[in-house]
Order: sequence, then C-alpha cells, then structure tokens
Amino acid sequence: MRNNGMELVTVRPRIVIVGAGIVGCALADELAARGWAERLTVLDQGPLFATGGSTSHAPGLIFQTNPSKTMTGFASYTVAKYSGLELDGGWCFNAVGGLEIATTPERAVDLTRRAGYAAAWGVPARLLDPGECVALHPLLDRDRVLAGFHTPNDGLAKGVRAAEAQARRAVSAGARFLPRHTVLDIESAGGRVTGVVTDQGTFPADIVVSCAGFWGPNIGRMAGLELPLLPMAHQYVRTTQVAALAGRHADAVTEALLPILRHQERDLYFREHEDRIGIGSYAHRPIPVDLADVSAPGASAMPSMLAFTEEDFEPSWRDATDLLPALAAAKVDEGFNGIFSFTADGFPLLGESPQLQGFWVAEAVWVTHSAGVAAAVAEWLVDGQPSVDVHECDINRFEDVQLAPPYVHRRSSRNFVEVYDIIHPLQPAEQPRPLRVSPFYARQQELGAVFLEAGGWERPHWFEANADLPAVGEIPARDAWASRYWSPIAGAEALATRERVAMYDMTPLKRLEVTGPGALEFLQRTTTNKLDKPVGSVTYTLLLDERGGIRSDLTVARLGADRFQVGANGPLDLDWFTRRLPDDGSVQIRDITAGTCCIGLWGPLARDLVQPLTTTDFSHRGFGYFKARQAYIGEVPVTALRVSYVGELGWELYTTADAGLRLWDTLWEAGQAHGVVAAGRSAFNSLRLEKGYRSWGVDMTPEHNPYEAGLEFALRLDKGDFIGRDALLAAGSDPARKLTCLLLDDPQSVVMGREPVYVDDTPVGYITSAAYGYCAGASIAYAWLPVAATAPGTRVQVEYFGARLPAHVAEEPLFDPSMARIRR
Repeated sequence: MRNNGMELVTVRPRIVIVGAGIVGCALADELAARGWAERLTVLDQGPLFATGGSTSHAPGLIFQTNPSKTMTGFASYTVAKYSGLELDGGWCFNAVGGLEIATTPERAVDLTRRAGYAAAWGVPARLLDPGECVALHPLLDRDRVLAGFHTPNDGLAKGVRAAEAQARRAVSAGARFLPRHTVLDIESAGGRVTGVVTDQGTFPADIVVSCAGFWGPNIGRMAGLELPLLPMAHQYVRTTQVAALAGRHADAVTEALLPILRHQERDLYFREHEDRIGIGSYAHRPIPVDLADVSAPGASAMPSMLAFTEEDFEPSWRDATDLLPALAAAKVDEGFNGIFSFTADGFPLLGESPQLQGFWVAEAVWVTHSAGVAAAVAEWLVDGQPSVDVHECDINRFEDVQLAPPYVHRRSSRNFVEVYDIIHPLQPAEQPRPLRVSPFYARQQELGAVFLEAGGWERPHWFEANADLPAVGEIPARDAWASRYWSPIAGAEALATRERVAMYDMTPLKRLEVTGPGALEFLQRTTTNKLDKPVGSVTYTLLLDERGGIRSDLTVARLGADRFQVGANGPLDLDWFTRRLPDDGSVQIRDITAGTCCIGLWGPLARDLVQPLTTTDFSHRGFGYFKARQAYIGEVPVTALRVSYVGELGWELYTTADAGLRLWDTLWEAGQAHGVVAAGRSAFNSLRLEKGYRSWGVDMTPEHNPYEAGLEFALRLDKGDFIGRDALLAAGSDPARKLTCLLLDDPQSVVMGREPVYVDDTPVGYITSAAYGYCAGASIAYAWLPVAATAPGTRVQVEYFGARLPAHVAEEPLFDPSMARIRR
C-alpha cells in the first residue's frame, strides 16, 4: 500500500504470466475477477490463441470423477465455468455426458468404486446396465459391454475457444496479452524475481507465473527451478466418415451429440467429430519427448503435434473396431502424436519456487482441471492461500530423491502406462526401488518384511517372520480388494503390541531441528499450542494457515533452551517454516531426517525391555508422558520421547543413522525374553484408529479447522497471537461438520477410504481412514459428516463397491479412553 496524503491506495503487484494456453488464460481471468488485471501481462512465444502448446491440439474431454477430491473439484469447477462461457456465439463446453464402459468383470466392479467417488465428491452420476449404455452410445457392441458409469455433466471443452473467451474478459478488465514474445531469462535480485526477459524486451515483474505447459521445464530452469515434469507424446486420430453418424444433428456447430466414451481396459477414449470419431490412446509405449527436438512456434504449424507413428496405433485400432463395430467400414484419416505433461505422481505442479520468491508455477495441468487450478492459484496469489486443499499438487511436496531426472522419467513413464489401470489405494510403484532405507533395513529383510513405499522410503507393512504367531489364525478374513497389500499377520502384530511389546521403524517420518535465540518465539508464532515449557517437554501442536485450516500436525520436543526437534509430516512443513523464518538470522531450521533414525518401542512390556539397558530412570515418575530425555540404550546415545501413536506405553527412540543398527540389535536381543516382535505400518494404522489419532493429509487438511477435526485440545488461544488464531476466533467453536468415528455392523467389512457415507439414502459425507480394529474387534472408519449426523448411535450407510454397508456413529476413542495404558 502507499499513502497519497488522503487515503491508503492499494498498489497491485506487476504480474507476468508465461503462456497463453488454457491455464494461462484461465489464470488471467481469475486474477482479473479478483481485481488484479491492471498490471497483468500474459506472454506467449506463439500466436494467440492457438499458441502451439498442448491446448492447441487437446481433444477436450472432461471426465470429472477422480479418486482425488481435489482433482475432482478442479474438474467440476472447470465444467461449471466453461458451461457459462461462449465466444462469438460458439460454445466453450458441450455437456454431452461421459460414459465409461466395462468389458471385463474386474472393470465392472471397479466402476462401482468410481460411482462411489462421484457420490463422495458430489458429482451427479449413476451406474448403467449394458442396454442403457447402448441407448446412450448406439455405436457400442452390445455383446461386449457388461456395465457402464454415466456422468451427465461431463463433456467436451473447446480449449482454444475457452482460452480466448477468458482472455477477452481479462483484457476488458485491463490485462494485456502479447503474442510472439519468446522468454529468454527470468531476472531476479536479492532472492526475488524482478522481471522477464524476452526477445522483444524486458518486462518488470513482482510475480511471474509459469503456465508454459510442456515447455515449463525450460522456463523453470531460467529461475533456478528443476520442474519434475516429463513431456510425453500421446496418440490421437480422427477417422473417415462413419456411416452410422451421417445425417445426425452433430454438425459443425454442435460437433457432438454422443457422450464422450472411455474404454479403459484398452486404454482408449472416444469422442464425436460431427460424422467422424476421434480416438485417443494410452495403449502405446511411453514416448518421452526431448524439448530440444521440439520446434518453436513459427518453425512449424503446430509444434505440439509430432509425426504419427502408425505402428504404435495398430493394436488400438483393432480394439476400437471391436468395441465400435461401425468403425470397421471407416479408417484412420489423420493422426498425430500430441505432446502433453506427465509428473511422477500424476498430479499438477502448483505453487511458489522454494529458491526464488515471486516465481510461481501452474504446470502439468490438463484442460480437464484448468479453470479449477487457475481459481486455486489466483486465490493463493491474492489471499495468501487457496480455499481448497492443494497439498497433493504443491510443487514443494517432493523429497530430494524424487526430483532426480531418472526418477522423474521412470515414474512419469509408468504413470502414462497406468493412466487407466485399476490401482489399489496401497499399491506402490515398483521402480526405482529401493531408494531410501533405514539403518534397520537388513534386519527387516531377514525378518521377511513386506515393504511398501512412500516418499522414497521402504516401509515395512508386516513381517513374514510373525506368520507363526498363534493370533494369525484368529484374525478375521476380508474381501479380495481389502486383502490386497494386507496380511492377517498384521493383526497378530497389532495384538502383540497390545499384549507384549513391538518395535516399529519410524525413521521415514520427517524430523526438523529448529534452533537459535528466536526459536521459541518463532514456534510460538507459527503453531497453535503453548511451547514455552521447560526443557524436556514434548507438545502436540498444529500448523494452521491464515484461514484457520490445518496445514499439519506436529510433535515438538524442547531439547534445549534454544533447540527443538519437530516431528513433521513432510517437505511441505519444512517449506512452510522456511518461508516464515525471521530475516535477522535468529532462527535456523534443518532437516535431520536422513542423518537420524527412530524406533517406536511400544507395548505394556516396553519399560521392562528398555529399563535394564539404561541407567536413565524410565519409570513413570522419572520419565513422564510427553517428556523427552537424552539417554544411552546400551552403548547407543538416544533422544527418547515418551509419546505413543498406537495408544500403548512406550517411547520413540532416536539416534544417529550410524548407530541405528546397533540400537535395533540391542533392543531386539533384550526383547526376546519379553516376546518382542517387529511390527509394520498395517498394524500401526489399526492401532492409531482404535485410539482415534488423526493422520494429516488423510483425515484432515487445510480445508478443515481444529474444532471440526476434534483437535481443539491442541489450541491455546490465550497464549498470544499465532497464525490462524484470528480466523478461529471468528469461526467459533461450533462447527457444522465433524470428523466422526464409525463402526460397521459387519466386522468383516473393511473399507479403504474415500467411500461415500449415506444418511436416509442421501450422501452426506465420505470416509477418510479405515481399518479393522483387532483389539476393538470391529471395523473402524472415520468420516466427515454434518453435525446433525454425528451423535453416537446415529445410523449411517457406507457405500463400498456399490453395496450399502450399515454402520453407526461411535464414541471415541474406542480403546483406553482413560489413557491409563499410556500413562502407567
């Protein structure tokens, strides 16, 4: 702001958007709608608005339903916005509907799961029988179709037309669009962006947003940012005239009447082009594209459209004619290999660079999600944070090992192959592995650990060495889907934790060290709980955004007057803290995860195991709950935190990575007399749900506040100001929705998460976490529900693969509500 002598005048930042494709135009429009158009410039190296990027050739199919609530929301926003747009009387979105068909029993079952996502996320949809599918799309071979999934609001977007329509609105508000400006460099000073250098001159800027699509990595490098994005070629063809479509009303204006169609068993999709059919294929080999081989706009008519490799498409053409027999009398008239962007985890890349303030990206965004992403990024820029959860898409979500070019190449290529595959929620990528292992990895292998992977870490989910535990035979069976990446051994490990003692590898959890004379004040300001406690105290606290949304939950141990160890959730927490460090150097923050390791030692016999190994008093009186001590376990120096995420007596024992193996061996040897077991993440998840412990990113996100999530105990509103405090006071402590514990009536029905919850035949919420509670003897699920449906005993139904499973709201925690087992 500046003072003109009479009143304060807001000075808008100078913004340059690089790229005038669908994302850049949508972002310009969203910023203009928020009053940020007057100093907004959009640059593109190509002509307007068929710039030569992916938007220029995109076939425009928008299927909204996605396992991700956020991605579904982006798509739904895009549909709603483009449905209200037109350009010179022409439509920008044609709601012909979307139809996904199944030709195998496995896919038919999966369509019921997709229908559950739609119900959970609020997308109108229904399952169809084969006759109904053919009635909607008469070209289908009735004998091949087993089932369908229909979303009437899905349809076709005209990418270039929608881009121009949004650009015109932005221009009318004061923005300018400049074609044929090739970006040569990003200027900066003092760690902040200052301008964009082009072949037509330099444009001063306070904010630069790269919306360059598959050219994004080139722009990112100019700002010192390596974008984990892989340009890939994807085949699309148009047929000659299809006789069955001749004479229909799908003319040059309408273009299409038939619903867009997916045949996911064969990695194909279809759309109507008047009297022809367009076919897109993911069935071919991955075809990564080197940007050095892509011509600039002007050097070719459409740089994003590469030469068609006919041999790659031949199997897809056979599959297409099998499904749509009317195509047999037609042939491929034209085809191309179109370039678009893939990432290692399939999500977009959004947010501000960690290296250069003011340099933002909105990359790897398809037409499907373009307007929704643009709205979120515009909110982020104008308001400081988006109103929707974007942690899956944040550019800063990756660990360093996940940014290695070979990793990005292999994982992105695999995502291309699996784009239409049926993927289990727990299914890990197979390569490249192993990348990150704890010091205990060799011992875990000896015990037959079954590893899944997260954040590059190998994480044991159960141990085959425990297969002979007597409890294994008592664990209830579950259905085939819930049995994937699970074993009854996990149940025996959970019971062993409750009855004796178990060792858990907690090494992959992010650990930060915050030090310096300003460390306490910094953490007090950025988190919700009171941290001004004596050295040796441990505190559970929250990170909130300015709206009061939960960005993370943390465990903070005060190890010295100016030294704190912070147990965090991932790289986004480090990024959040780093951006808020004081400029005076009074606070330092360091990621110590890789150089340290941790064993969670929990169970009623944990003290019996550990006390003989140390001279430090591990009694309840000498080492109370939520306390920290420096100690020696045998010859190994440890930082011991008396905390428990499983609801049992025990400690998290931290040491340096070089001493980790000795720590494991010391505890393991001493534990033999106490029946110690190694236990994995599957048991861990069950135990934490029995105690009602939340998991950030699953149970709660920035879309939820602490009162809604049942975490108000971590708030100290009287401690002074902290980020999010004003928003919480304004919102009040009487939420309209709550995270709620459910018990399914059938204990053998184990759901997986993201299923819709019904009350009186109406979907009112969705499942977050779920597991069988081996000690509770019940199938547990947590769900977001309106407050009216959260009273204990309230009857609900959970839809699981099309079946409505009866359940009821339960009091929480289910296990040890008095906390006697932890505090003994």
